[in-house]
Amino acid sequence: MSQFSFEPGIEEETSGENQHENPGGEPETLALSANDFSALEERVLRTVNLVKRERLARSEAEERAAKAEAKLAEQAPVADSLQNEVTALRAEREQVRQRVERLLSQLDALEL
Repeated sequence: MSQFSFEPGIEEETSGENQHENPGGEPETLALSANDFSALEERVLRTVNLVKRERLARSEAEERAAKAEAKLAEQAPVADSLQNEVTALRAEREQVRQRVERLLSQLDALEL
């Protein structure tokens, strides 16, 4: 069994809480087997790889979002133009409808 010892760094002082101190003032010793240490090392490596993949995925997603926003900004004037055209066509359709109604009413008046 290999042993891993560490000395606690600067401890935060807390008022009114119990602090864990070694009565002899010696560094604490944590016994880890080689298998435990390699398992811990493997977990740390998996976590690091996971963080790397997540950062890469995030940067790719941000790039896609930026491209989509740029494309949307390019198409916004086209959409505004089309909306104005639709509004103009609806107004023209209403005018034509009113004219046709007047013509029909004049035809009805002639048939009497």
